[in-house]
Amino acid sequence: MSKRLLAPLFVSLVVLATVAGQAQGQYTPWHYWTLLEPAVMDEIIGEASGETAYNTIMETGGYNMNRPASQYGTGTFYEAQYIYDRLVEYGLPGADLVRFPGGETWDGIKGELWEVSPIRQKLASYQDMTAMLASGSQNADVTAPLVWGGRGTAEELDRIDVAGKIVVAEGSISGIHQAACIERGALGVVSISNSRPNFDPLQIPWSGIRSRGGGGAQAKFGFFIPPREAEVLKRRLLAGEEITVHAQVEATTQPYELQDPVAYIPGTDPDAGEIILSAHLFEGYTKQGANDNKSGSAGILEVARVLHTLIDEGRIPRPKRTIRFLWGPEFSGTGPWVRENKELMEKTLANINMDMVGEWLTLNKAYMRLMRTTYGQAHFINDVMENYYRYVGEANNERIQNRSGFYKVPRRIVAPTGADEPFYYSIETHYGASDHMVFNDWGVQVPGIMMIVWPDQWYHTSGDRIDKSDPTQMKRVAVIGAAAAYTVASADDDMAIRLAGEIASNGTRRLGHQLVVAQGFLNAATAETLADAYELARAHIAGTVMAEKETIESVLQLAEDQGRVGGYVEEMQGAIDAVGDAHRAGLAAHMAVTAARLGTSPVRVQQTDLERRASRIVPRQTALVKRDGYTGWRQHLQAVPASVRTENPYQGISTGELQLLIDGRHSALDIKVMLDAQDSELNDLQAVLNYLVVLEAAGLIEM
Repeated sequence: MSKRLLAPLFVSLVVLATVAGQAQGQYTPWHYWTLLEPAVMDEIIGEASGETAYNTIMETGGYNMNRPASQYGTGTFYEAQYIYDRLVEYGLPGADLVRFPGGETWDGIKGELWEVSPIRQKLASYQDMTAMLASGSQNADVTAPLVWGGRGTAEELDRIDVAGKIVVAEGSISGIHQAACIERGALGVVSISNSRPNFDPLQIPWSGIRSRGGGGAQAKFGFFIPPREAEVLKRRLLAGEEITVHAQVEATTQPYELQDPVAYIPGTDPDAGEIILSAHLFEGYTKQGANDNKSGSAGILEVARVLHTLIDEGRIPRPKRTIRFLWGPEFSGTGPWVRENKELMEKTLANINMDMVGEWLTLNKAYMRLMRTTYGQAHFINDVMENYYRYVGEANNERIQNRSGFYKVPRRIVAPTGADEPFYYSIETHYGASDHMVFNDWGVQVPGIMMIVWPDQWYHTSGDRIDKSDPTQMKRVAVIGAAAAYTVASADDDMAIRLAGEIASNGTRRLGHQLVVAQGFLNAATAETLADAYELARAHIAGTVMAEKETIESVLQLAEDQGRVGGYVEEMQGAIDAVGDAHRAGLAAHMAVTAARLGTSPVRVQQTDLERRASRIVPRQTALVKRDGYTGWRQHLQAVPASVRTENPYQGISTGELQLLIDGRHSALDIKVMLDAQDSELNDLQAVLNYLVVLEAAGLIEM
């Protein structure tokens, strides 16, 4: 067969394989595989207890509570003590409760809102629901009339006299408080706020108030009333009924420490590296949340118990790499611990972060999602996680092909008191906003992924309680986390080779998806935009090829025989190159027919002078980037003179991702292409070059 015929055929085969891989119904109904051997998986699945994890959620965040004053200052927060006590009970080595300096936080003591005229009834109570009293509310004991404020906008409030009254309005309590109390003299506010009133008319948001702007005005107070209960109050006010209420608020500020429970399972080789699992145990000290994030905290605790038990009892071999566990306040507690343990971070291969993992999926209308790393952190941890997501998802799915046998559900993973339902999952691109971003920070550079359920219908509301959680979901989460962590910790050369092959297979599928995306850019182009669309389309192929090859290469971190594993890595990288070449040929053909359809000439690809210059610039990091650990690089960047920034504008590009792409091998042009490959629009090459100049001025890179 001629080479001219071979390339289009290869494109067709790859596209077909991609479509089959993305359509879950096309999975082979009799083949379910994991990176770990079946005997090890059986032990992990059997030992994992959804009920144990569920009970941890119940014990640490099953309901909304007013935290006792004794837990502040130098006291110990209940949740931190509970996790630490379980670690000691389970016999985890290195169990400790690490403390860092904190600050001060608002602490509610009492909040009562009673109608006193024309009838007497309780409208809101901090004792009933702690979320009813807005954080930041200040001491008050006032009797005043209620007034309806609509949406609480400036225009609505200007039409009524709110001074000396308590404003009831729909919308953000912070904005209503600012407009009504700080700017117009109201005594306090009552908010009717719920982003999902048709789904759950009882939930109210965790939110707060403060005084913004100058003038010295102090914050007042704010209450929330659930929409179901507030509907009658709203109608009464709109009908012109005069309602008087008595509001009592007691609050103070409390000093606090940042408290991080930690533990580890030691590997047999202290120099072989580590993997770390993290979850934030606190999200402030007022807000409570069973799913966000007592579920993630319970999840990694169960992983710790399962793996320690199996290893301690000799049911699975002790891995050569250490598995470490970290709980703490989101960002504020994880950051100091990571910064204090820079040497450990240098040995850490990857981070698995669990955030909001415990929701009953069908009740929440949600998927269990894997948020991958970016191309700047191309790493095998993504494919390790995907392997176990896929296994749990596909093996807990009753297929019609298997309906007549005993194993309609091929590998049933269900908790005794949990839901018996499929595992709905989704493998997705990077998303931040949790503690894995501490590890992905430029000053740390540990590739971190996030496990998360989304959507969460009770996210950041009073409804985030234990009744929304599911023991089966927690068992499956523990199985995935334990299997993935043990895979990395126990990996030898054979596992590195097996993993490289899996990455190449998944990479072929991901490249097939990028080909479809790239064709979509061309399909949407006009004659005037075709050239830019083709550049963006080509970048989606080229940038992904680079990222996939680097992902395969990352398995060398697990290898002892670099020659043996390295040879296989090169073969798999060659396979990715071949797919990329075939896709580029197919994309060129698609561009040509698109140009003909638009009545314009095909795009001629020619490097500009700026691109040629950028291709010769290869930045590399200096020691300053990681010297001070997490976010330590920022002080050097902030010290760059304003004149340098003005002369080198870089707005509009993802500077965080650009930093991670600086590895001493990528040229400035490569960096631009890899940014484009993760975007829906082209990045400005000059802005990329300008930011490199600023980083160089900060002493963070050399070029």
